[in-house]
Amino acid sequence: MRRLFQIVSEAFDHFNNDDAWAIASHIALSVLMAMFPFFIVLTSIASLFDFRNLADEVAKFLLATWPEEVAKPMVLEIHNVLSTSHTGVLTVGAVLAVFFASSGVESLRIGLNRAYGETELRHWFVLRLESIVYVLVAAVAMLALGILIVLGPLLLRAAAQFAPWLDEIQGTLTVARFTVASAVLIVALLVVHKWLPAGHRRFVDILPGILATLLLWLGMGIAFGRYLAQYSSSYVNYYAGLASVMMALVFLYWTASIFIFGGELNSALARHIRAAREEKAARSGQHHHHHDHRKRR
Repeated sequence: MRRLFQIVSEAFDHFNNDDAWAIASHIALSVLMAMFPFFIVLTSIASLFDFRNLADEVAKFLLATWPEEVAKPMVLEIHNVLSTSHTGVLTVGAVLAVFFASSGVESLRIGLNRAYGETELRHWFVLRLESIVYVLVAAVAMLALGILIVLGPLLLRAAAQFAPWLDEIQGTLTVARFTVASAVLIVALLVVHKWLPAGHRRFVDILPGILATLLLWLGMGIAFGRYLAQYSSSYVNYYAGLASVMMALVFLYWTASIFIFGGELNSALARHIRAAREEKAARSGQHHHHHDHRKRR
């Protein structure tokens, strides 16, 4: 327990020294700015395949892991943007949307490079291209998932006519949606921690930080949801029409802080393991030296 407290304390010290609070606000703003363009890109791609309402469904699904007080107004705003946006994947707007969405990915890279103590040596143009590929791959993956979300209940309903016992499963769909959303989150965290920052890490090295991130996110989501349920009116009093955006921004700020802390925790753990190995090697070296010295005598 003492060792664990030491690692967490060291991770928090590094978190403060690496300007993580400032980077978290940069990530929060970048993600908020990237969110709407990302769904516009999603709608543009979906319209090519005649899945017009799919981006709406994906938005609801992705925000299923957010506190309801934050998610509800955001889903409404995203719906408003998507229902009035002009579809057409090759427009200048879509190109700009991809660029803005890729800036969200770049902000995550900066946070993780700081957390893992890595210096980025790759050319900025290569990094930007990589981020754009991440955005497009994520958009296509979300569409595929969206099709499952939309078709899943329809297929279940059709199958229930032939197998009535399937009707009982309908109630577990909400749980299933939340589980799938959580699985998407875990896969995204694994990909981001493994390949986004410079340097190389094994999956086993990044798992503790990811686990801590998920647990802290869960706790923060519940606490923030409860707080908003009681005091959301104060946000409305302070920010009027901007209240929903401010709630989302504050939520994303805490989310980003926890995300960076996960990286810092992995980094602190790696340092402790390295130090323990070096200490062990030094001890065994001393032991061999002492043993040889006795033999010579």
